[in-house]
Amino acid sequence: MNVIDKLEARELKSDLPEIRPGDTVKVHVRVIEGDKERVQIFEGMVIALKGSGPRATMTVRKTSFGTGVERIFPLHARTIDKVEVLRSHHVRRAKLYFMRQRKGKAARLREKRTS
Repeated sequence: MNVIDKLEARELKSDLPEIRPGDTVKVHVRVIEGDKERVQIFEGMVIALKGSGPRATMTVRKTSFGTGVERIFPLHARTIDKVEVLRSHHVRRAKLYFMRQRKGKAARLREKRTS
């Protein structure tokens, strides 16, 4: 293991839940405005996971006031306070980009059974 790998391994978060495409998640993001800091929650569906190690990112999509909003979060960034998995859905592909064209009832996915 070279020096860069050792430095990157120190930056990895160990408290992340297992996140998969199709999961509905709440991402708690630390936002700094001036001299104040607060936590903002972004709730949506994970439509893509990319990369591995400290460069891993997830794309989360939500509908806000009838408009689709996507945000890409670096999983191991210091600005991410915590990630909660609310629901898991049954999906058959790794990238759910087709959800961008769906709206209303067509945008529903079948929820995974937990038994």
